Amino acid sequence: MPILAFFIIVSFGFYLTYKVKHFRSKKPLQRAVFSGKSSMSLGVFVFLFGLNQFFLYPSTVSISIGILFMILGAGSMWAGFRSWRHYKPLADKEAENGFM
Repeated sequence: MPILAFFIIVSFGFYLTYKVKHFRSKKPLQRAVFSGKSSMSLGVFVFLFGLNQFFLYPSTVSISIGILFMILGAGSMWAGFRSWRHYKPLADKEAENGFM
């Protein structure tokens, strides 16, 4: 499915963007926010890659590996979202107060 391939490439692009922003940022809480966003993007990438396996190679092994990738991707999205939700208000206060 070409639409899945497009979203896989876009999500990997977001992952690389947020990872570069994570390494270039000087503020620790802002780094944590970018880390959460990159984790969510990587989770979307892995999830969509697993979903794409259902359509590319419909075999038992491919479907089981696809399900495993989808579970790992969903876990990474969930952990990244929780991290982002936790650190976002703290990073906003950090930027407001001008720490570091």
